[in-house]
Amino acid sequence: MKKIFFIVKKSLLQHKLSTVITILSVALAAALVMSVFSIRDQAETAFTGGPVGFDAVLGARGSQLQLVLNTVFHLETSPGNIPWEDYEALKENSSVKLAVPYAVGDNYEGYRIVGTSPELFEGFEYSKGKTFEFKSGGVFDPEHREAVVGSYVAQKTGLKKGSKFSASHGIYLDKNNVHDEKYEVSGVLKPTNSPSDRVIWVPIEQFYMTEGHVLRGAGEDYEAHVHHHAEDIPDQHKEISAVMLKLKNPASGFKLATQYNREGKDVTLAWPIATVMAELFEKIGWVTKILTLVAYIVIAVAAGSILASIYNTMNERRREFAILRALGAKKGTVFSSVVLEAVTISFIGTLIGFIFYFILMMFASYVIRNQTGVVIDILSLHPVLIIAPAVMIALGALAGIIPAYKAYKTEVAGSLSHNS
Repeated sequence: MKKIFFIVKKSLLQHKLSTVITILSVALAAALVMSVFSIRDQAETAFTGGPVGFDAVLGARGSQLQLVLNTVFHLETSPGNIPWEDYEALKENSSVKLAVPYAVGDNYEGYRIVGTSPELFEGFEYSKGKTFEFKSGGVFDPEHREAVVGSYVAQKTGLKKGSKFSASHGIYLDKNNVHDEKYEVSGVLKPTNSPSDRVIWVPIEQFYMTEGHVLRGAGEDYEAHVHHHAEDIPDQHKEISAVMLKLKNPASGFKLATQYNREGKDVTLAWPIATVMAELFEKIGWVTKILTLVAYIVIAVAAGSILASIYNTMNERRREFAILRALGAKKGTVFSSVVLEAVTISFIGTLIGFIFYFILMMFASYVIRNQTGVVIDILSLHPVLIIAPAVMIALGALAGIIPAYKAYKTEVAGSLSHNS
């Protein structure tokens, strides 16, 4: 074995440039395939099986997927509004454990502002057994123009307890369309590692009473800020973007889905949320397939690089192998040394691949969290972290067999002749 390791070490050092290039190609291949599978599975789990907190969403008639993306993940635009009476009916429904109203249409520096009720911070679990906790301050007062800020928003904007800010109209930043009214931050939430970290929550009544917000629940335009001296906004004028629901049991979902989706025509119930989100991954599945195919191609190229790197040195190493044979080295020793050289290149490349993997994961995690609020765990243990290195090393060994066989067949006499 010492002889074999000596031959391998000498060869790797003798061909430094080709060795380094081949190792880097293996490292990139390993990193790419590990990151593609890890990001794909984590993203799919986060969107289809993650702790979204709510069981169902009631909103305007239309796409269930758009409704879920808009309300649960705070992406996309609202499909429309529904009357306040739908929310009131669900609050009294025996199948519903918790109903929380949502109203959207404003933002602050591009971060969505959602009008809601204090119940969101009192009786809602964003994950099983986990409720919102405050880093500073507390829940807004529904009677005052206050706001609760998600952790990511606070981090990016500098908002803190006591800060005051004005919202921009619309869900996208428009500095030319800023409301005059100012909200005061009543509290900042602790990180939840969910889309809620990217949201600013305000009292729904105060959201209604913002200049430029027109309510059409009664079929006519009603601007609440004009009637701000009134004690309450009449319920018939109110409308909301959606109602977020926690149901008492799965059977409740079937019951409500039948009531609203099959028998009704005015609203849509998105339930169950995981199934709705699975439709998204079915629609974009081709993207994942392409990325996976690219990863496989890169692996094949890396294996080819190992083969080419070693095979191209065979002619200049014929004399070296012949001398070793003349000194008593067996054919098996020569063969094993070449295969081990390929395995060593694969092994070193795979180790460096983990460094590239973590760099790719950190970049992907930053982009995904910045765009969706969903957190990718770069330290998550995925089977691909074991399978990919094992496959890369096995492919390296296979790639070394052809040049190893050529070395094995080296003729001692011919290679040591004057013309060799």
